[in-house]
Amino acid sequence: MGQGEASARSTRMEGDCLSCIKYLMFIFNFFIFLGGAFLLGVGIWVLVDPTGFREIVAANPLLFTGVYAILIMGGMLFLLGFLGCCGAIRENKCLLLFFFMLILIIFLAELAVAILAFLFREHLTRDNFTKELKTHYLGSNSSDAFTSTWNAIMTTFDCCGVNSAEDFDDHSLYRRLNPSRLAPEVCCQRNDLMMTREECVKGIMPIPNKGCYSAVVDYFETYIYVAGALAIVVLTIELFAMVFAMCLFRGIQ
Repeated sequence: MGQGEASARSTRMEGDCLSCIKYLMFIFNFFIFLGGAFLLGVGIWVLVDPTGFREIVAANPLLFTGVYAILIMGGMLFLLGFLGCCGAIRENKCLLLFFFMLILIIFLAELAVAILAFLFREHLTRDNFTKELKTHYLGSNSSDAFTSTWNAIMTTFDCCGVNSAEDFDDHSLYRRLNPSRLAPEVCCQRNDLMMTREECVKGIMPIPNKGCYSAVVDYFETYIYVAGALAIVVLTIELFAMVFAMCLFRGIQ
């Protein structure tokens, strides 16, 4: 009799624990679902907005890339939240397993990116960027992908070269293609220049723009610790989500 009561009590406790995990997982994934829906809404609104905001985004490569990153992230969170909610509330093993596999793939992909970033960190040095710029940069009017990317960076961050306009020296491909110009036109777009654009590209006076390496580092320095903390939080949440999903999966009869 005592053994039967203990077994019933143990079964009840397991049921209560499973029910707690079920509703915790539902609430957790419901907020993920809402977050994904919000990001999707913002991304779609920016792309279809008729008031002209779309043109502003399209003209700025950094914003343009950011909008699509928001759409992709929003879509993934929306799908994850939906699968997690449905799998938890319906106690559906197939949905829970799919949710677990999707989270696992995302987790491993993030881990792979972190490892690759660590392994290839020497390619993100100032000297390497300078070498690449001198070897491949063609000029302001080129449609080459490398050159277009650098033009977008110099326009967005109001900078010139990796270190300064002196990167476009006699050893650079740009100077060999444009021997009469000391800097590309994209370095001469500031409104506070005390010279004409033609005088600027010919190097009549020093170009005041700072190097892009310093400009980009200064811009992102404020957010780097926030991004690091956010990455740790996201990875922790993903780990707990996988644990909850597997506990619920194993507990469903």
